[in-house]
Amino acid sequence: MKKISVIFILPDLETGGAERIVTTIANHLSRDRFEPKILLLRKQGGYLNFLKKDVEIIDINTERIRHSLKPILGEIYRRKPDIVFSGFGEVNAYLSLFIKLFPRTKFIARETNVVTQHVTRKEIKFFYNFYNNYQKIIAQSDDMMKDLVDNFNIKKKKIVKINNPVDFDFINEKLSVALKPEGFKYNYKNVVAIGNLSARKGFDNLLKVFSRLKSENIMLHILGDGKDREVLLQMKEFLGLKNVIFHGRQENPYQFLKYADLFILSSRYEGFPNVLLEAGACGTYSLANNCPGGINEIIQHNVNGEIANIENYDDFAQQIIKVTHENYNRDAIKNSIKSRFSKNIILDKYEKVLLDLIYKK
Repeated sequence: MKKISVIFILPDLETGGAERIVTTIANHLSRDRFEPKILLLRKQGGYLNFLKKDVEIIDINTERIRHSLKPILGEIYRRKPDIVFSGFGEVNAYLSLFIKLFPRTKFIARETNVVTQHVTRKEIKFFYNFYNNYQKIIAQSDDMMKDLVDNFNIKKKKIVKINNPVDFDFINEKLSVALKPEGFKYNYKNVVAIGNLSARKGFDNLLKVFSRLKSENIMLHILGDGKDREVLLQMKEFLGLKNVIFHGRQENPYQFLKYADLFILSSRYEGFPNVLLEAGACGTYSLANNCPGGINEIIQHNVNGEIANIENYDDFAQQIIKVTHENYNRDAIKNSIKSRFSKNIILDKYEKVLLDLIYKK
């Protein structure tokens, strides 16, 4: 039986959510049925090390997404894959216009965000007029599906909801060598937040919440880097927050999650937040801002976390005090994630979508 050739498209393999998912799918696909390749705009990033050796990397060596279209289309024309799987919002948008040029190739877009929240540039929004050209669109959450149908007139039958997977083997391997991070104070409650230091992650709101907690023995550890780093550091100084530490990007964020008393998701919007899943996989209770992007599909109230409105700073601060002084069952937290989002459950759904595209008439 001829193997189904699949080309996945990503900007690079830096350690972000979309990159992690595509790496995991490419590694997992049955080699009896599939031949996965990954086309990268730039061959760089931490996940290159986790990719199985038999996954071919096509490097088009292009800095800007808008300049990548011609080489991407050239590779599709030359290689004639059975399926093209685009895993990144902006590339998905540009590619949608050209799908009709390749009648023998099936195209899938995996949407990474609630589009109306995330896409602000008019010229990119324009391309969503052609989104129905995709044979299938994968949304990660109900919020994403609803947004695509209501605001972009995407046909409902084209959309499949598949939540993100959690790789427990990978995380447990990282946890097995995890030591208590420096900076975790013993007589303090240690709260962790992780994400790109940009407006969408809402760390400005989180700092305002912590300005209400100065008299409490609660430390906030923020992991990540990004363009708002300087602004946030200035804000920390301005608010006099001695109990907040910016740790930058960490090779093993799971050691922070393992020893944390609480994980906080402060985002203004999400796609389907991997970090919330991963906190649960480490057995850590979460407090999440009530924002679009599948939060309510992940949080099981009083089991693995709770949801509150971060812009109500005083209430959110009180919630942090309450939660950090209670004990939660770490095994129950892990199981609530494992039973719904473990790698095999989710990746089997991806495999089914790919097979249905080829064989279902």
